Amino acid sequence: MSDKVLVTGGAGFIGHILIKYLLDNTDYEIISIDRLDYSGNLNRFSHMLKDYDESTKKRVSIIYHDLKSEINNLIESQIRDIKHVFHLAASSHVDRSIDDPMTFVYDNVVATANLLNYSRNLNHLENFVYFSTDEVFGPAPKNINFKEWDRYNSTNPYSASKAGGEELAIAFENTYGLPVIITHTMNVFGERQHPEKFIPNTLWKLKRGEKILIHSDSTKTKPGSRHYIYAEDVARAVMFVVENKDKLMNKKEDIYGAKCLKVNIPGAKELNNLEIAQLISRYSGFELNFELVDFHSSRPGHDLRYALDGTLIRSLGWNHKHSIEDSFEKLIHWFLDNPEWLDF
Repeated sequence: MSDKVLVTGGAGFIGHILIKYLLDNTDYEIISIDRLDYSGNLNRFSHMLKDYDESTKKRVSIIYHDLKSEINNLIESQIRDIKHVFHLAASSHVDRSIDDPMTFVYDNVVATANLLNYSRNLNHLENFVYFSTDEVFGPAPKNINFKEWDRYNSTNPYSASKAGGEELAIAFENTYGLPVIITHTMNVFGERQHPEKFIPNTLWKLKRGEKILIHSDSTKTKPGSRHYIYAEDVARAVMFVVENKDKLMNKKEDIYGAKCLKVNIPGAKELNNLEIAQLISRYSGFELNFELVDFHSSRPGHDLRYALDGTLIRSLGWNHKHSIEDSFEKLIHWFLDNPEWLDF
């Protein structure tokens, strides 16, 4: 019998890419818990699974549950004997967190606490992998890339709620011996991403001939920048971390003596918002009409730059499989062939 893994938020963007990677590269039986809201839906799941044979599809099951509520006996009966927990379920849009911060506290802190509390009683659990974000470290000055154990400097409710989840996970390892791994990821892009995100939203607007507003600094001359990483590379990195946990623990650099492992998953390349729009225009063939606007100084909680140091994971030989340019070209053509994923 195959080992079981639990993926929370499996109908979400990164979650369904991770499940696809697990289907392609392991024999795990995969159980997903998802509340199936705006960010996680069965259409994404079914679209991803449509090319698999029936025996492969049967390796995946979905349980409808909102983790803000404790895991009940019925759900517990379906998720016993779990080998790995991959906790991706989260509310993740900064603008939404600014408009409604308490939802993010419940979704990202309370829900995480409920899952941690359940997981500490799983007898065969080898890893609890908590997906976090580069945003917990706050804005990165030019030429500064944050290491795993640098201090938090959250600037909006979303990043603060993810930092809160991290602290809970660390506490559960220290207190109960829960085998925790924390990963920080950067700006992830890929197939079936929610259309409100920058890349699909920009393509949708270019297709309609609309002007693209490029977020920049107060001078309207310096666009905000991010380090981008293809979603499949994130899935590869997560499994690399799980498979090399002991080696990474021996190499980790922290001065606090923490028991758990934190690993940054770095972006493949730093690009500013204008460069991203130009790439989308190039690969789609749609003309780019843009304007630089002062967004960051006028809206507290939005940072101009994030950056992570990827020395730890790269020290064991991990690197990106896909270049940014090749990934973007592939993705833009995919969206144009699947235009339903550009519609709100």
